[in-house]
Amino acid sequence: MLGFARKQHSLLGVDISSTAVKLIELSQTAGTAAELYRVEALTIEPLPANAVVEKKISDINAVGQTIQRAVARAGSKTKRAACAVAGSAVITKVIAMAASLSDAEMEAQIQLEADQYIPYPLEEVNIDFDLIGPSASNPDMVDVLLAASRRENVDDRVAVLEVAGLTAAIVDVEAYAMENACSLLLGRFEDERQDQTVAVADVGATTTTLHVLHDGKIVYTREQNFGGNQLLDEVERRYGLARAQALERLEENRLPANFASEVLGPFKEALAQQIARSLQFFYSASTFNRTDQVMLCGGAARIDRIDELVEERLGFPVSVANPFAPMAVGPGADPEALAKAAPSMMIATGLALRAFD
Repeated sequence: MLGFARKQHSLLGVDISSTAVKLIELSQTAGTAAELYRVEALTIEPLPANAVVEKKISDINAVGQTIQRAVARAGSKTKRAACAVAGSAVITKVIAMAASLSDAEMEAQIQLEADQYIPYPLEEVNIDFDLIGPSASNPDMVDVLLAASRRENVDDRVAVLEVAGLTAAIVDVEAYAMENACSLLLGRFEDERQDQTVAVADVGATTTTLHVLHDGKIVYTREQNFGGNQLLDEVERRYGLARAQALERLEENRLPANFASEVLGPFKEALAQQIARSLQFFYSASTFNRTDQVMLCGGAARIDRIDELVEERLGFPVSVANPFAPMAVGPGADPEALAKAAPSMMIATGLALRAFD
């Protein structure tokens, strides 16, 4: 099933991106609400080239072995995992159902009526649903979120976890994992969250995904073909470096003096333009006409002072997302590694938080 699973414990959040596997394990603490969760283990393991292409797993064994290495490096003994499919691979729809129905009756009715909402044969898809709450238009009805994905999208993720010696307890949707992580961050400012519109720009290697949340819930998602690889490509081309060299020198900040002005500067400008364009699409497709703040995440969010330039271009507050800010750090996690990885770990964190639903 797609993963609106019920409460479970000891869960690895496994985010499979196009270039790396990001893995995290959390626990709940007995301390203050300010540090309700603790990071027990975390690692990022690079994937072989083309093991994942356009968010589809093309080499199950290679991805599974990468996850296995990540688990070994993290030192985790947990065997249950949560992963996610890309939002572009999922059909979601909110439907109204009678409030008097039990979960079993809702499931039976959804199975009977699902072909009205899903443009694929039902035997080719995985379906799940989750109760949102009372319908605003009719007190006798409830709103139910229906999610469906082609079976291969789910099966491939289950398979790579099995190769790694893990069990897929939950297969979620990336957008909802992001919402989960954002809810943790925004929950720190509960009084300010109401009626706030927050955009989250997740800048991956090949794709930038803009999620817009209103009152803590995702109301809009848009993917664009722009990502950190464009910066890496330009470093390779400009300085005549192999891919691995370009990545290493970027990571270690060992590039010529003109890098900041001639390569990094134009990339920052292009990123700001991409975010501004995505926000314009959001405004034109919705009843919203403003954004209160933007959070940057993904690998490119680690670029020095990227938030300052984007804020200058957009004209409203921009910050770099750090899902670990409200968390304690366990003895098995390296605080320096946490700080470095933080912007890249939003989806993995949102998945790991599913253990405490």
